[in-house]
Order: sequence, then C-alpha cells, then structure tokens
Amino acid sequence: MNRTETIEDFYKLKLNWMPQNLGKEMGHFNVFRLEDFVAKYAQCIPYSRKDFFKISLIIGKNRAHYADKTIDIDKQALIFSNPQIPYNWEYLQEEQSGYFCIFTEAFFNQFGNIKEYPVFKPGGNPVFLIEDEDLEPIKTIYLKICREIESDYLYKYDAIRALVLELIHLAQRMQPATVLSNHQNAATRISSVFMELLERQFPIESPFQQMKFRSPTDFADQLAVHVNHLNRALKDITGKTTSQVIAERIAQEAKALLKHTDWQIAEISTCLGFEESPHFINFFKKHTQLTPKAFRSAQVV
Repeated sequence: MNRTETIEDFYKLKLNWMPQNLGKEMGHFNVFRLEDFVAKYAQCIPYSRKDFFKISLIIGKNRAHYADKTIDIDKQALIFSNPQIPYNWEYLQEEQSGYFCIFTEAFFNQFGNIKEYPVFKPGGNPVFLIEDEDLEPIKTIYLKICREIESDYLYKYDAIRALVLELIHLAQRMQPATVLSNHQNAATRISSVFMELLERQFPIESPFQQMKFRSPTDFADQLAVHVNHLNRALKDITGKTTSQVIAERIAQEAKALLKHTDWQIAEISTCLGFEESPHFINFFKKHTQLTPKAFRSAQVV
C-alpha cells in the first residue's frame, strides 16, 4: 500500500506548485474542477490514505475502491473521503467532469467536529449515488464555493464552511434518520470511542506496523470500562459482539492488504497480530470462505 499522501504531496505531485500560506494557516481549504485533472491523471489514482478531507462530485462512469469495498458509479456520485480510510477510483470512460474540495481538520476548528458527521465516520458508506434531479443543486453549491474562494469578501471562509456543511447535510438526508433514547445515546458514545480506537490502528501501511489492541479486554482496559459493559453497548448499537466487530475489521483490513499490496501472507499475518500464519489462514477462511491465497488470486483480472 502506498504511504499516506499529505496535502503538500497533493500540491507537489498534481499541481507542481504550493500555496504560499500552506503550513502557516490555522486550516487549509481549496476547490478544483475535476476535468482539469482527468487529462493529466487519467490513470488509476493510487490506493492510499490521505491526511486531509475531500468531498468529490464525480460525473461520469467510475469505479471507487474504499477500505475493502468496491462500488461502480454509472452516472454521478458524491464521495466523502477522510484521513482514516484509504481509497482510490478508476476512470472507466474519458468523459469526466465534476468538482472536488480538500480541507484539513483544522479548517473546521471552533466550527464543530467534522469527524463526527456520519459521512466521515469509519464503517459508513462514503459513496452517495446521485439521481439526475439532485445533480444541479449539488453543482450549484460547488459553483458558489468557487465564487467565494475567488472573492475578496472578508468572511469568505465562514461562507465556505457553511456551503461545505450544506453538502454534508444534503448527503446525510439521503439516509434515513434514527432517533436514539438516552440509553442508546450512552451506548453510542461508548461505541463511538471504541470504533475510533479500533480505526486508529488502520490502515496498515508498512509490513513493520502491527496492531496493538486486538481483544475485547484490550479495548475495555483502554476505555476504562468493564468488558461486559463494552459488549452490551456494541450489541445495542451494532447488533454484534465486541469480538465480532474486531474480527470483521481485521478481515476487512486483511482483504485490503491482499488486494492492494504484494506483501507475503506471513507479513500480513504478523501485522494483524496473528502469532502464526496458519491461525491467520483459518481466521480469513472462516470470514470469507476463501484462503488468503485464493482471495488474492481472485483479485487478478
């Protein structure tokens, strides 16, 4: 897997220039037209994690890969990318258009916790397929962002934050809302912190990187709660036990590593905390009905 792409890498590799205030700003934001990039970068974008947030409106036929999942985009989609989940996409036709904006977490400091929105949470679905009738309102938001960033309005970045939040809320309205009871809210908080601690260990980007917390007890100790309390909270929110959630996330990472790296199976086994390769092979087969070798071979087109 490629190393994490920084926002500095983005400017150097894709634009060959660097904003003067980058690194000196409290937070960074920029917006681009997708068609300005397609001609130069029509090849598959490398599968990697980025250290910045990105919201893309992609109009055209594409295939998106995020974590261990793949989704085909026939017409248009909004894609929400966050620093925790590696991703890439393939252009499946020459005609491509759209927009994307990039921003750092610090850009939203004192304006709410951007990571708490469901579109950016690990385990969610960051790809929203857009119906034709919904496309123009989304394009209009991007056009407003483009006009604001070129303006000399003193409070333009506040206006841009509001427009970005409008994009986020527009996407979230595409999903049904759920009303939580007080009990569920408490369980949600514990589950959220657990998921953040679990996701902090991923993605695995080097054969020398290894999971630190693997068992329910490991996580309960870190969260200063009894393991049974953690298990009940996760069961209430996800319908799964702590062990099931951990195992599914490890299996997801294993599939991503088998698909996007050429590491030896033994190396992947060690990274994911298995003492011996046969234990990993049995675990993987239990969760995917395939051996790691067979799964990797199936990915070769």
